[in-house]
Amino acid sequence: MFAMAAALAHAQGTRLGFYARTCPRAESIVRSTVQSHFRSNPAIAPGLLRMHFHDCFVQGCDASILIDGPNSEKTAPPNRLLRGYEVIDDAKTQLEAACPGVVSCADILTLAARDSVFVTRGINWQVPTGRRDGRVSLASDTSNLPAFTESIDSQKQKFAAFGLNTQDLVALVGGHTIGTSACQFFSYRLYNFTNGGPDPTINPAFFPQLHALCPQNGDGSRRIDLDTGSRF
Repeated sequence: MFAMAAALAHAQGTRLGFYARTCPRAESIVRSTVQSHFRSNPAIAPGLLRMHFHDCFVQGCDASILIDGPNSEKTAPPNRLLRGYEVIDDAKTQLEAACPGVVSCADILTLAARDSVFVTRGINWQVPTGRRDGRVSLASDTSNLPAFTESIDSQKQKFAAFGLNTQDLVALVGGHTIGTSACQFFSYRLYNFTNGGPDPTINPAFFPQLHALCPQNGDGSRRIDLDTGSRF
């Protein structure tokens, strides 16, 4: 799923076991932190996965999404609903106590995203580490993030710019289906989409359920499972 993370990280000289000597418990500390937070709040798993994607799509996987500031990436509209910052902060605190000044925030976020897939009964995989933290974070740089209203052709072009193909797009965007979405992000396709009716590309068999979940002029902030049974 993280072909983009691997491709962008390769240029930074990452490798498996980067912290084997300098901080041998780095990965286990991150995983135990994610597991602990997941037990009390399962919503952090999709939150961390989405945060990692939003970080990597802007200037690479450099943790610039974590930087505070009045015009940082955090403040941009696509990132205002990101969740899971407290998990990264917790892991960073523990790692600084164990190995001061060694493990980058970029690696913590990347490992946490992998572990989020693992705790939701997904696959596990080895993650090369050794990323360096970015020092620049600009809200204006997030304009290239794929939008929920964007066409497939447009998204293909954006992924191709990173050397990623359609399969990569499906895996990375499909990763967003862990968890929930707010009605406001898709109800526009259910009502008055074309000629007063719904989006004709949606299977009509879904409409009764979707209309019940997200009524016209209803609460746009209501959270709905992206895939049936995927609520975390």
